[in-house]
Amino acid sequence: MNYLKLIRYQNLLMLALMQLLFRYGFLNFQSIPLALNEWQYLLLVFATIMIAAGGYVINNIMDQATDNDNKPNQVIVGKSITEVTAYNVYFLVTVLGVGAGFYLSNVIGKPGFAAIFIVISATLYLYATSLKQMLLIGNFVVALLLAFSVIIIGVFDLLPAINTENKVIMADLFSILLDYAIFAFVINFIREIVKDLEDINGDYNQGMNTLPIVLGIKRTAKLVLVLSLIPLVLVVLYIKKYFFAFDLYLATIYALIFIVAPLIYFPVKMIDAKNSKDFHHLSIVLKLVILFGLFSIAIVTYNILHHA
Repeated sequence: MNYLKLIRYQNLLMLALMQLLFRYGFLNFQSIPLALNEWQYLLLVFATIMIAAGGYVINNIMDQATDNDNKPNQVIVGKSITEVTAYNVYFLVTVLGVGAGFYLSNVIGKPGFAAIFIVISATLYLYATSLKQMLLIGNFVVALLLAFSVIIIGVFDLLPAINTENKVIMADLFSILLDYAIFAFVINFIREIVKDLEDINGDYNQGMNTLPIVLGIKRTAKLVLVLSLIPLVLVVLYIKKYFFAFDLYLATIYALIFIVAPLIYFPVKMIDAKNSKDFHHLSIVLKLVILFGLFSIAIVTYNILHHA
């Protein structure tokens, strides 16, 4: 169980489920060729979660001092698992992820795409060792990497299968993936700032340069409140333009209950948020918004098929 906590298995399961939903709850229902067969797509999911697991492990290794301040009961490295063992796990999962990515890149005839997995792995290492200490840079990087876990589906499953006959529909499908990636980026960027609010004490003791440390808790909380209104407005406009306009009532109801409602709840609760417990609660709310938002692709697909 300690090893599962080390790689943050809950987050990996969410990531894997999200990628599986995009394939089996969306792309498989489109009248298009896909570049990867079933087991190759599963290998893409495996590569993604292995590299993500490596990122979590190296982050746990580098965050020992900070976690001892912020979450002493949740520290794994140095207590339940030695640092040497943690490094071995990091190297193992990273090599497996990059190796799977290298194989898939050659399968689709794009060997240069293997660099994607190498760059992501290197970025996760840099984030854990240095980038997270820089003002907003670490927040941006984490949010971008989550967004890319959606885009990579299009890069490996759609892009190699494009031809002159299907390029229009492929572009439309890639655009949908991009919309979801942008949604994931915006919400996760805000969530990373909320997590900085939650961890301000430990970050301050370790000399981190996070937004709450620079601006203070109250100013940062107000900024987060304002930022949270942006995705709320964008999601409402998106629902009106694409869901409601095309009579996708099931998708509309789902989005209003599981995405819009939490996005309204978040700024309301942010007004009174003051301590680590409050910010932790709000971080979970945003995590659920990301989860329900990405899962909506299956609801939309079902609604389109049922409506048709």
